Amino acid sequence: MEKGPIDAITGEARYSLSEDKLIRQQIDYKQLVSVPMVTFSHTLMCIPPEGEAGTEIPVKVLNCDTITQVKDKLLDAVYKGIPYSQRPQADDMDLEWRQGRLTRIILQDEDVTTKIESDWKRLNTLAHYQVTDGSLVALVQKQVSAYNIANSFTFTRSLSRYESLLRTSSSPDSLRSRAPMITPDQETGTKLWHLVKNHEHADQREGDRGSKMVSEIYLTRLLATKGTLQKFVDDLFETVFSTAHRGSALPLAIKYMFDFLDEQADKRQITDPDVRHTWKSNCLPLRFWVNVIKNPQFVFDIHKNSITDACLSVVAQTFMDSCSTSEHRLGKDSPSNKLLYAKDIPNYKSWVERYYRDISKMPSISDQDMDAYLVEQSRLHGNEFNTLSALSELYFYINKYKEEILTALDRDGYCRKHKLRHKLEQAINLMSGSS
Repeated sequence: MEKGPIDAITGEARYSLSEDKLIRQQIDYKQLVSVPMVTFSHTLMCIPPEGEAGTEIPVKVLNCDTITQVKDKLLDAVYKGIPYSQRPQADDMDLEWRQGRLTRIILQDEDVTTKIESDWKRLNTLAHYQVTDGSLVALVQKQVSAYNIANSFTFTRSLSRYESLLRTSSSPDSLRSRAPMITPDQETGTKLWHLVKNHEHADQREGDRGSKMVSEIYLTRLLATKGTLQKFVDDLFETVFSTAHRGSALPLAIKYMFDFLDEQADKRQITDPDVRHTWKSNCLPLRFWVNVIKNPQFVFDIHKNSITDACLSVVAQTFMDSCSTSEHRLGKDSPSNKLLYAKDIPNYKSWVERYYRDISKMPSISDQDMDAYLVEQSRLHGNEFNTLSALSELYFYINKYKEEILTALDRDGYCRKHKLRHKLEQAINLMSGSS
């Protein structure tokens, strides 16, 4: 997605899987309003924090990127492979544009050169500052006022140069006369924008539809993004819905749980295979995997921005459709995310069916083996979870449905044999007494 423009305010992007987060305006990249916003891919030579001369890292950015977007891309490149929580944040860093040995300009999303037209204030970009390909930039800690005072002569001289350049390509009024634009937006009433003006009123949005591309046109861009990501989505689905191509053995708990569901269906004389399929889908893919796909930050120490979230929602919805037993019907009013993966879902569905079928053919797991497996997992992950918190959650759930659970334990022969009702009652009394 970041290979194309992403609007810093609305989160819309040129490349997206989600129609809701697609920049649909017909933007002429060679003649955007106010400043030339041609989306050339630039390569900046970045000096990392605490880095010395000669340690520059080449980083690809777009000249329509805001300064914060540039800082994020630089940090991603400099701290590649480092957990997100251990990296510096863009808000804690300044971006210095270095020219020669003395000239250093701190670039910002908003400063005295920021353009205002009517009640709209446009975020500064690399194109706004006329940063060229191959420029040298540095990520530095946020500067205190003493630093700025000490370097005021260099900064003022450099800023004056760019004020004059910007003044010639914009309205003739003095940039210094527009200094009040840095007043907080709540007081001035100005609205920020980057690539697309986000109109708040429905009638204004409706009036813009004439300048937006029709669905058939921007669907091709959604398909182009899908094509770029296709292999990754296929690999993910195949790994999840496979007993062989997963890199590790199928967890015993999955086989044990699926066999339990089949046993319950047999006891209740449920012969409809769609019911068993739905039970298994609700237990594992739709309860666990969908959440992980939609929220990878739950598992990995990463940052998920709005455009990534929107795209993952489309992948998660496709995953859910693949687990459904109902026919995948499409019509003229079908949402774009359904159309995107319409040809893939039948194949994905066959993977799900094969997955459930292969698991059913595997040897059964005895209660003793399952108990040993759980003990081993508890030993391996003993220091990774708050067991008291987990027990507390279980207690609240059991206490809420106590009568139903106790009655069910009374009716089951295995539970009566092992006196599970009595043991559970003891645990409930112990927990209620300690609380």
